[in-house]
Amino acid sequence: FPEMLTNPRLIPVQGTLNVVMNQNVTLCCHSDSGSPPVRYTLFKRNQKVSTLNRPDLTPGLFNLTINSASDMGEYKCKAENNISSGGKYSNSLNFTLIEPISKPVLSSPTSQAKKAQNVTLSCLSENGSLPITYIFFKGRQSISPPVKMQKREAAVIFLFINSSSDFGTYKCRAENSFRNNTKYSNSFNFTLAEERSHSQPLIISLVLILLLFVIGFALAIPFFIIPSYKASE
Repeated sequence: FPEMLTNPRLIPVQGTLNVVMNQNVTLCCHSDSGSPPVRYTLFKRNQKVSTLNRPDLTPGLFNLTINSASDMGEYKCKAENNISSGGKYSNSLNFTLIEPISKPVLSSPTSQAKKAQNVTLSCLSENGSLPITYIFFKGRQSISPPVKMQKREAAVIFLFINSSSDFGTYKCRAENSFRNNTKYSNSFNFTLAEERSHSQPLIISLVLILLLFVIGFALAIPFFIIPSYKASE
């Protein structure tokens, strides 16, 4: 007996909806049961893209090329046979355009630090698809768990400068869902801030007092010499 089609399933053959610009993709539309022949129609934002006729229940394969952001809309497919009324529609799919990340920038509010001081490091990639995962390193050793940022904001870690070994070279690494696109940042080094001796303020004060004394004495000399000179006349 003639059998109505089941709702078709629309799936990406490549297994993922993450795509890059100018990528070729294939969408598979398939009804599991129903009487053939079957006509599959692919829609993008309710606009017909293409139609395929199948004499049996083999899937309809639609080949697309992602050329621009306009190709990222919602896709659906419709399956029809000779007894279906209006056809059956599939689930909807939306591609996600992924972009490679740019080289991250590692920075800190201060480049100088003292021992027993808290400091921060920030890592940010200005470009690239979100989310972006950051990891911080000192030398080749990671010093943080992966930090996943869902917004275009810097990942920040807090460090405690405890010894001279903490003044080593720091870097960060950034990656997203774009394949084989891990980027490392610039190197960053904290320098040891010079600590002033406690005796310096005292020495400066003594020098200022001595200087004021010399200036005061120099200004007072005329008051002593001129009266003495007049008295000798």
